[in-house]
Amino acid sequence: MGQSQISAFISSETRALLERYARAHGVKKGYLIENALRHHIHALLELPADVIIPPRLVVSRRTGEAVLKHVDKPPEPTREMKALFEGEENE
Repeated sequence: MGQSQISAFISSETRALLERYARAHGVKKGYLIENALRHHIHALLELPADVIIPPRLVVSRRTGEAVLKHVDKPPEPTREMKALFEGEENE
């Protein structure tokens, strides 16, 4: 299999993650990028679009505030939720 070089701009945070992972696992950055791209593209081709979760979600300010409200003060679990977590089956 031949090789070719590509150039891409990435965030400094992504670069730091890439370098940290490569260093910690003793792999070359090129190898890691090749495998990550192949894995990602294969998933995009093979899986239904509705099961792919994007790495970033963009929401409105109103939606973000609603999410924060639920994170800060989650609602009480429903009876069904409690049963699920306790391992009971619905009959």
